[in-house]
Amino acid sequence: MFLLPSTNFKGVMEEKRRRRQAVIASESRIVKQDGNKIPPTQATASQIVEKISAGEWTAVEVLEAFISRACAAQDVSNCLTEIMFNDARSLAKELDEEFARTNQLRGPLHGVPVSFKDLFDIRGYDSTIGYSSYANKPREEDAHLVKIIHAAGGVPFVKTNVPQTMMFFGCSNPLWGTTVSPHHSLFSAGGSSGGEAALLAMDGSALGWGSDVGGSLRIPAAYCGIYSFKPVRGRICKTGVTECLPGFDGVPDVAGPLARSVDDLELACRVTFGHVPDGSDYHHVPVPYRDVQLGKKLRFGYIVYDGFVKTSPACKRAVLQTIEALRRDGHECVEISVPQPSQAMEIMAELTSADGHETLLGPVGSDPIEKELNLELLGPKLYGWMRSSAIWLFRMIMPMETIWHKLFYASRRMSVQEYFASTVKRNEYARLFHEEVWDGHKLDGIICPVQALPQLPQGKCTNLIALPSPTVLWNIVHCPAGVLPVTRVEAEHDAITPEWSDFTVGEGHGSILLEQYLYSKNGYYDPVKMDGLPVGVQVVGRRWEDEKVIAMMKLVDNALGPRGFGPGSWKAQKGV
Repeated sequence: MFLLPSTNFKGVMEEKRRRRQAVIASESRIVKQDGNKIPPTQATASQIVEKISAGEWTAVEVLEAFISRACAAQDVSNCLTEIMFNDARSLAKELDEEFARTNQLRGPLHGVPVSFKDLFDIRGYDSTIGYSSYANKPREEDAHLVKIIHAAGGVPFVKTNVPQTMMFFGCSNPLWGTTVSPHHSLFSAGGSSGGEAALLAMDGSALGWGSDVGGSLRIPAAYCGIYSFKPVRGRICKTGVTECLPGFDGVPDVAGPLARSVDDLELACRVTFGHVPDGSDYHHVPVPYRDVQLGKKLRFGYIVYDGFVKTSPACKRAVLQTIEALRRDGHECVEISVPQPSQAMEIMAELTSADGHETLLGPVGSDPIEKELNLELLGPKLYGWMRSSAIWLFRMIMPMETIWHKLFYASRRMSVQEYFASTVKRNEYARLFHEEVWDGHKLDGIICPVQALPQLPQGKCTNLIALPSPTVLWNIVHCPAGVLPVTRVEAEHDAITPEWSDFTVGEGHGSILLEQYLYSKNGYYDPVKMDGLPVGVQVVGRRWEDEKVIAMMKLVDNALGPRGFGPGSWKAQKGV
């Protein structure tokens, strides 16, 4: 569908926000509680279905509790876009009447309130993805994934916020505003599935759905202290989504779940894997969920430093804490390195900027451009001689910098022939990685940081646009990857030492420029301000071993033991 840019951005923005606020303001923020029972918002999706099946809760009661909590989450973090409470109430009532009549659940998600990242089309509602030009054009049909959730008894009730273009890892756009961390108002919820992660972290939804082309499921989950899973392309159908880069096929873009437990991630994948769509999803692989039995002793590789940007003390501690727990349970863990550390980010930059960002910016129209996109959009604007001169000057000023100039060169308009060459480079790097890392070390899984930073200060993506290298890697080499929370930043234990602030001291250094942004005197890594904020890790598996990754996430979660995450763990937002 071709959509013309809006000529009245301000009017569209004000009206969309006014409608949203009118609904939110009319709802209660109080979740009714029985002193002897946990409220529905503190139950996992699986537990909700069990309670409804046992006759202890109704779908209507559960939905009302989550509506109240979602409104509170919106007050705190600005995470919501489209509000679907009335339709959700009608569906919940229908489910209760059906259950009363048949004593049968409609499906494995019967009565579970489900939220969706704004790009998933839902009949009767906009999929603006932050563009005013896409506003007031309600979709006529549900996305295939939404249809599956409906059939399983799930209750879609809200859509959630994304960053403009969905191609940076903050969460702000001119239409809906900025989504902040539910834990600290001065930090970001992450992106591009940031609205989903913030909502789930505050128990505002029982199960959520997002997408991932470079970390968009995993980065927000880590920032907000929840769980997420990026399957390989094809396991979950993406028919019926509003894309930021329609037609782009250079890097696998996948749909995946966000949740408050690994069990709920598994439930989501069991419900959605293997469904046969109408053929409109060119890459869909209709393989149902396959149960796996893990061996008693697994062999994990772990990455402390990826050679691109040195991992912060807090994120390093999270990885080592995870490895210690696995070794304690008898598993073998070996440290590994990333071959050609900047290659994945170079390939990502080449492929996504090949058309000079014309497709990406097409729907922007009269909307203001978010400042966090400035550096990402700069490269393709420069003529070849200007780019070459800038790179030459930079290398003269910072001769020790070995990474930044490669990324700046990679971000450029390309010919079709050059684009083809980049896809060949992608495939060759994926083959190299599998041979050197997976086969070379004979690994079952890999534990690694989600990012060098545990949290991103609000609005600071601009100079750190390359920071998602640890998540982009797994999109480029096409591996399934999940995120789970491990610990929280501890100011006393996670302070910067000369090993981080001085490039000549210690191991694991990468880009000098990026590390200066992070670890200099006024750098973005500040363990005092970040104290108490979540820190997660990635659990990664071989291509097509999605179910094994879920099983390994369970294993890691159990090995780490209780640590204050999951339903009911959110307490308050700092920095207000």
